[in-house]
Amino acid sequence: MLLLIIAKIGDPSATSDLESNLIESIEQKQKALFNVRGEARELDERLKSRQEQLSELNQRIARLKEQLASVSKQAAELAQSQSEEKQNLQLVLQVLTEEMERLLGPNFIQSNDLVGGIPADSDYIIFVIDTSGSMQSAAWKKVQKEMLNILDVYPEVKGLQIMNDMGQFMFTQSDKEWIPDSPQMRELIIDKLSSWAPFSNSSPVEGIENAIKTFYKPDRKISIYTLGDDFQGRSINKVVRVIDSLNIANRNDERLVRIHAIGFPVHLRPGVSPNRSAIRFAALMRELSYSNGGTFIGLNSLE
Repeated sequence: MLLLIIAKIGDPSATSDLESNLIESIEQKQKALFNVRGEARELDERLKSRQEQLSELNQRIARLKEQLASVSKQAAELAQSQSEEKQNLQLVLQVLTEEMERLLGPNFIQSNDLVGGIPADSDYIIFVIDTSGSMQSAAWKKVQKEMLNILDVYPEVKGLQIMNDMGQFMFTQSDKEWIPDSPQMRELIIDKLSSWAPFSNSSPVEGIENAIKTFYKPDRKISIYTLGDDFQGRSINKVVRVIDSLNIANRNDERLVRIHAIGFPVHLRPGVSPNRSAIRFAALMRELSYSNGGTFIGLNSLE
């Protein structure tokens, strides 16, 4: 019989060390693999987050492009509308100029040039408002809006007063004195205006006269704002002379008070010849404002 014996040759301890090192190496590689996988998951999450942010940015860009296109379209439409309004205003100005020359005569000379803006140097403000039926029914919301616009020009004044074209006061208990200015008082004025409807003869003469006679003093800087739509009086020249005699000029050719006016196009409709009383109001108030250091503004819309 032949007996074979198979045995390891070498130091048993060396073999044990090799196995231990191999196991340790495998464990390190596994740890490294786990770390790499963790980093990969983290990077994947960060990538997804960046992709979501990029998607949101793209959506915002798309929305902004839509808004820009809408604004550009509106700007183009507004430019077209302003061009048409400018042409209409030029036509109305031509008609008013011709009518004023006819009414006042070829020898009538305006005392000063057109004021480009509203001089906001007054400490006291008086509103003279046409409370006629035509103004009440067609322009009253616009009147309230324009009064707010005027008051915004004067953040704070020493006193206010409101009367109608006949010289009747809104606040009868304060008809001989100034109403103190405050945000609350301004709100009260606009609120009371909504239901204020005293009788009117559609002529601002009495109101302007009453304002000057009642409130003028040498040390006061006063502006009168006349708001109306037409003039039913007989003579423009007579009104100009009466106001001129009351609102006299000083040595510097400055009037006692400034007279501004805003014309509301209640009687001016597209495609229809301008109403004669509306033209007379515009002619009168243009001359009064020019002669008394103020500005006349003819509105082209009641919106």
